[in-house]
Amino acid sequence: MRIRAVRLLQKDMAQAEVARQLGVTKQAVFRWKRIWEEEGLPGLRYPGRAGRKPFLGPEQLMELEAELLKGPRAHGYGTELWTGPRVQELIRKLFGVEYHPNHMWRLMHAMGWTCQRPTGRARERDEEAIRRWKRGTWERIKKRPEK
Repeated sequence: MRIRAVRLLQKDMAQAEVARQLGVTKQAVFRWKRIWEEEGLPGLRYPGRAGRKPFLGPEQLMELEAELLKGPRAHGYGTELWTGPRVQELIRKLFGVEYHPNHMWRLMHAMGWTCQRPTGRARERDEEAIRRWKRGTWERIKKRPEK
């Protein structure tokens, strides 16, 4: 669309008319014309990154991941569970950057981490007794369809 706009401008069409034909604002056409005059067609082909720049760069994300891999206990927490607020606090301590805790999942997902919950199992759990119960008692009492 940007290149089409420039082609129309080269045919001496008014910026307002180009904007109307393409369904964009006059400001967009003005900006595209300025980019074309300064950078040529390559400048129009790559408009740049949309949205806000990320708070943390690639090196900082690598450093953050190294710290996350050490685990929460290494950072003074009582459990081995990373939560949004915990990761937010770690980022604030390491880099002085403020993220909202509800957005931590986006950052973690971008780093390849997934949301997981720890398995809630009793310390007194006896795996062998459970296996025996499943093979013996459970097989005897579970309902089976009639043949």
